[in-house]
This record gives sequence, structure tokens and C-alpha cells, in this order.
Amino acid sequence: MKTLIITFLAALIMFSSCSDNKQTLDNKSETIQKTESNKIKNMNFYSKLTETIDKILTQNIQDEHRESLDKIAAYIREKQEKKEKCEIIFICTHNSRRSHLAQIWAQTAAENFELKNIVTYSGGTEATAFNPRAIAALERAGFNIENPGGDNPHYLVKFSEKSKAMECFSKKYSDAFNPQKGFLAVMVCDNADEACPVVAGAEARISLPFIDPKKSDGTAEEAATYDTRSMQIAVEMYYIMAKAKL
Repeated sequence: MKTLIITFLAALIMFSSCSDNKQTLDNKSETIQKTESNKIKNMNFYSKLTETIDKILTQNIQDEHRESLDKIAAYIREKQEKKEKCEIIFICTHNSRRSHLAQIWAQTAAENFELKNIVTYSGGTEATAFNPRAIAALERAGFNIENPGGDNPHYLVKFSEKSKAMECFSKKYSDAFNPQKGFLAVMVCDNADEACPVVAGAEARISLPFIDPKKSDGTAEEAATYDTRSMQIAVEMYYIMAKAKL
């Protein structure tokens, strides 16, 4: 498994820095896709989600995010080495889109790389509702999502029939549902990053802003924009967990 993860990380770096050599990239991505998808099949993920993850493993991270991603990976790795529980809260303003995407993809990647004692959460500086457009993007990616109804539904998200459902709903990051101390706070939007220079109870705080897909709401590009943001976040969560595994 360690060899596979090293190969995966090497490929991500190559994709970021060697775009002038298309044939080499095509050959490398095919190799990664084959080896990683074989491992993923053993996780019993939903078939559509497995197809999406195969695509994730051929994508590159953003260079401007690399430093933050490496810091998050180092935090998780240290927890793993100490055999301590690792809790992460992804924070944005409304806890409706990016923070949920990050929470769900991070937990999925942690399970995929068989990292133990990692639990991901999300929260906002205010509570609204998990946006149905973000939910639709996750469903298109292959997740099974149950909607119990209500003004702020507590959606149940699963990546396989045997996996424990993730309970996802909009809330403030300080909500009692989330850990109150000793967690890593990851700020996934600029507004929340600026509004919360200090996150009460956080053991560490790292900024990792993503562009809000809300800008495309109600347009012909809506679904494509949400799918793109979901994929970008997924790729970076997979990079983090792969690096934490080493």
C-alpha cells in the first residue's frame, strides 16, 4: 500500500509541474488509475463513486494550496503516529456548500486509505441549510444521500452499503454536535477565514479557501460548476490523506 500511495503523490506533483509532456502524463495517469481503483474496489464503495474516485486519482492539486494541504497532512500524520483521535472541522460562512463537500470527501478519503480514528465535521459562522445543489453534485459523484425532510434536514450520506452514514446538516462550528476542543479547524472560505482569526477550542487552524460555487446558481453552468468544485475538493482531500498515510 505504501508503494501505491507514493506513486499517487508523485503523480499529483508531476501533473502540477509537467503539463508540457502530455504523453508522459497520459501514461502515468493510466497506471495510477489502475492500481488505485483495484484497491478501492476492496472498500465496497458504490460503483458510481468508485468511477469518480478513479478520475480523482488522475487530477492535480492547486499549487497555491500545496503548503496548506501539507500542513493538514502533517497534523493528521502526527495524530496517527501517536494513535490519537483526529477530529477536523471544515468551516465556511453558512455551512451549506464547501464545508460539507470537504467534510464528506475527507472522511471518504480517510476510509479509502484505511486511516484510523479520523472523524470529520463541518460548521459555519452562521447556520442555514445544506444546499441542495451541493447535495446533487455529491449524488452525481456516486454518494447515497437520504433526505429526512425539514427546514434544515439532517442528511444521511453513505459511500457504501456497509458504511456508517455521515449525518450532515448546517450548524455553527461551535454547535454541540461538533468537537469543542482539541480539533483542527480548516477554513474553506475567505469570509469565514477573516471573521474567525481565532477558532475557540481549536488545537490548530489552517486556511484552505475554495471559490464558492454559489456564483453559478440559477445559470446553465450551475451543475458543471458544482461538479468542478466537488472534484477539486475531492482531489485535495485525497492528496491530504495519501500523504498522511506515509
